[in-house]
Amino acid sequence: MSKRSEPHYKIDRRLGCNLWGRPKSPFNKREYGPGEHGQRRGKISDYGIQLRAKQKLKGYYGNLSEKQFRSYYKAAASLKGDTGELLVGLLERRLDAIVYRLNLVPTIFAARQLINHGHVKVNGKRVTIRSYLCSVGDNISIKESSKQHPLVVEATQSQVREIPDYIVPNLDKLEGTFNRIPQLADIPYPVEMEPNLVVEFYSR
Repeated sequence: MSKRSEPHYKIDRRLGCNLWGRPKSPFNKREYGPGEHGQRRGKISDYGIQLRAKQKLKGYYGNLSEKQFRSYYKAAASLKGDTGELLVGLLERRLDAIVYRLNLVPTIFAARQLINHGHVKVNGKRVTIRSYLCSVGDNISIKESSKQHPLVVEATQSQVREIPDYIVPNLDKLEGTFNRIPQLADIPYPVEMEPNLVVEFYSR
């Protein structure tokens, strides 16, 4: 597993949910935030609710930086259609998200590591940019010499996550095809995501 996985469990407790649906999440044991004052519960303002929605979505895709996440919002807002739906559609096009969805790695952070180290190919060419946006019809695969990588072996042996129907897998070859850009209802988030509240946050 990615060496930074343990600190990211704290994200679950800070946001008050098991963000990735992991059986070992500390939130399963302590349903309150970390730290001395983690058990304090107060009324959350509309701003706080919107901020929490943004943090959940940003955290789910590997704790993206504010600058990067805002750029996705701006790109979605510039397109015709529902900005919230367009936002999650853009995020699901990320290469690290697709590698994670294909169950080729145990965590989104492991997907980032695998891509950074050159183990992933798109349409037969190595891509080392985890934020690379895939297009409909793109084939995503693990490099032949990397198919016994410990992260890949761990993930393919467990196969604990559902592969959504907008990605067509060929797990015998450790690859898959990005079939279509999904809508919110298509995406198997373990917790409720509210991109409409993210739009409200940035529209203030």
